[in-house]
Amino acid sequence: MKEDILSSNRFMKVEFPFWITRTVQGDVSEHGHEFVELVYVVRGRGLHLFRGSRYEVQAGDVFIINPGETHAYEALRGEQMEIVNCLFMPSFIPDALLTELEITNSMDYFYVHPFLTHEIRFNHHLNLHGQDAAQVLALLENMIREINARSIGHTTLIRLQLIELLVLLSRFYTLMQQHRSHPSPRQLDREMTAKRIYGYLERNYEKKITLQSLSMLFNASMRQLNRLMREEYSCSVFDALHQVRIERAKHLLLETDEKVIVVATMVGYEDQSFFNRLFVRHVGCSPSRFRSTG
Repeated sequence: MKEDILSSNRFMKVEFPFWITRTVQGDVSEHGHEFVELVYVVRGRGLHLFRGSRYEVQAGDVFIINPGETHAYEALRGEQMEIVNCLFMPSFIPDALLTELEITNSMDYFYVHPFLTHEIRFNHHLNLHGQDAAQVLALLENMIREINARSIGHTTLIRLQLIELLVLLSRFYTLMQQHRSHPSPRQLDREMTAKRIYGYLERNYEKKITLQSLSMLFNASMRQLNRLMREEYSCSVFDALHQVRIERAKHLLLETDEKVIVVATMVGYEDQSFFNRLFVRHVGCSPSRFRSTG
């Protein structure tokens, strides 16, 4: 399995963790990767394989594969599917920019939808038509031109265009959700805020995260953040962060040969002894034993 995990350094540089390409997609065996993959189907049809299920995808479909997830493609006989693959590390969108632009509540397609159950994610994915599809494809093509030309300022333009794309997709996602039954607006807002926080933790688990920084990002008091998380997930913000980090550590222990101390650092823990105690509490055994029996 280890050889099927695609590393970010095959596609992007550390200082600019982003890549985008447009290609005709044939059969691709099951693989995973350590970056976010946003896929837009330009034309044609094919099959997307995810966790043992096959989902037919067609022109206008958009979906996101998270770091650590595995998927595959199958071509349909007589069909040709062209896609745009947009690859990036979550760190490509810095917190300072999210705070400055005040858009954490406008990024649900990035922070919420990719962390729903896979049946919901792929059975209720976005399918764009007409002007919406043209607008999304234009942004993707602009990023392809910028990364190929590498003119002055291309890194800034690509970063801003990606944010514009994610906000736009989130708008389409919200409109799609409004056609389905919902709880009261007040209850929905509370649920969505908690899901946004959890999604942010999933994307940024390796960072030094504080309640103060989250409070600034989500424009809510620290007390309110914990209350919302307890209402939706029955745990505090930091309990949720530990859960996310330990799940990622389990994946890294099984899929890489990194030492335990390196894995601890990769998921955001500087103190290995604290990481070991936390791992035992969540998993029931030490990281080393988990790796040897996995």
